[in-house]
Amino acid sequence: MSTTSIQDAGLDERSRTEILSADAVAFLAELHARFGPRRRELLAARRERQAQLRNGGTLDFLPETQEIRDGDWQVVAPRADYADRRVEITGPTDRKLVINALNSGARGFMADFEDANSPTWANQVSGHANLIDAIEGTIAYESSDGRQYALGDDVATLLVRPRGWHLDEKHLRFDDDPLAGAFLDFGLFAFHSAARLLEHGSGPYLYLPKMEHHLEARLWNDVFVWAQDALGIPQGSFRATVLIETLPAAFQMDEILYELRDHSYGLNAGRWDYIFSMIKSFRDRPEFVLPDRNDVKMTVPFMSSYAQLLVKTCHRRGAFAMGGMAALIPSRKDPEANQRAIDAVHADKEREAGLGFDGTWVAHPDVVGVAMDAFDKVLGDRPNQIDRRRDDVSVSAADLLDAGSTPGAITEAGLRGDISVGFQYVSFWLGGRGAAGINNLMEDAATAEISRSQIWQWIHHGARLEDGRTVTRELVREMLDEEMQRIHDEVGDEVWEKGRPDDTRAVFELVSLSDDFPEFLTIPAYELLD
Repeated sequence: MSTTSIQDAGLDERSRTEILSADAVAFLAELHARFGPRRRELLAARRERQAQLRNGGTLDFLPETQEIRDGDWQVVAPRADYADRRVEITGPTDRKLVINALNSGARGFMADFEDANSPTWANQVSGHANLIDAIEGTIAYESSDGRQYALGDDVATLLVRPRGWHLDEKHLRFDDDPLAGAFLDFGLFAFHSAARLLEHGSGPYLYLPKMEHHLEARLWNDVFVWAQDALGIPQGSFRATVLIETLPAAFQMDEILYELRDHSYGLNAGRWDYIFSMIKSFRDRPEFVLPDRNDVKMTVPFMSSYAQLLVKTCHRRGAFAMGGMAALIPSRKDPEANQRAIDAVHADKEREAGLGFDGTWVAHPDVVGVAMDAFDKVLGDRPNQIDRRRDDVSVSAADLLDAGSTPGAITEAGLRGDISVGFQYVSFWLGGRGAAGINNLMEDAATAEISRSQIWQWIHHGARLEDGRTVTRELVREMLDEEMQRIHDEVGDEVWEKGRPDDTRAVFELVSLSDDFPEFLTIPAYELLD
């Protein structure tokens, strides 16, 4: 008989007794026992492939799956209740933010237990109580100033993103083996909310992050099949959109759709993590050094190739192609900055709709209407444009790997921006916030990963700034001192100390300045979370 260890510190009564009920924990234990070993094997295979890349290997379309790429097959058709996805908003499962997102006017709301979330134990468990109340229509919130928040009449369709396969959940262990974060997040959502959603005429929709191989998608599909039987809900109830946000996954889009074909809801162009993955995958190769983060736009060659291939692949298979995140936040204090943000979001979404995407992501309610307008002009009354084939698109492996053609420069402003954003985001994350507005951008773990990985890459390759200076650890530490002082002066002593500056700096230097490259900044930072 296995032993179960559950940390209950920091959890409220409902989280302890309802969300982590004995039956719910038993469901999680079965997920862990059945699928935990395969998850570990897949992560070991990831490490082997990464070592091959570091030893001079490259990426290409898999010869052993040529038959799948050439085959004439389709994924399951969209459900009638959610065939129109033209704008989806994302955010954490904080109670007030859930209400605001569902009321935002977006077609869908992706409740995020991953990159827009800091995985404190309270955040991971109490978020499911908020989702239950949202599904039942009873969710409400009163702020400290007395403002009341409740759901309106027309709310967005709920989707949920669990954590990726690589993350553990240290607060729940079976025989002292930590549960996968993905199993906790998916398991609690499935156990508490899947049947509820079906009863309300919707379904349990998911976003699946950080996959690197189609066999990782096969594991998710097997989890869905088992969970549907265990919960007594119809096969095919779970529908999952996969984020193509790692470079290896871009070479296996067909295969990933195929593995999930009875549960598929398409692919999403996870642009920020994809840039991070380009840096990480070939971090030792000088030809993959990228310029300032702001210069790596969706229109540069390797990003444009990836986006167009995603649309072509999805529509050939009858699947949704979802566009990437608009991270810009309108400014309510600066009219000129506000207009620049609105114009930039509109141009980005106009481009996506023109390429054939069926919908897109935004991070803030104030830009839902802007994105909606861009897609309305292309879609009109149609729910999507899945029937628009992109047979004109031809993308090679070399196109997907063409980081070297990215125009732009490495500047002091770009380096300082990476340092400032990276430091501030880690501080927010350690404080329990996984999404934070910084310099009119909604930063999450994906954008912070770009910032810290660029710093590492530039140091590792001795990159030169436009003014001729070489990027070194010493230069980064000097700028970090200056940026920390600037932030301290802006926020004051009390806020500064609450931000855990010593822990923040330690994590930031570890993930940016180490000789070795930590795979994800969230893994060492997680050790400092309650």
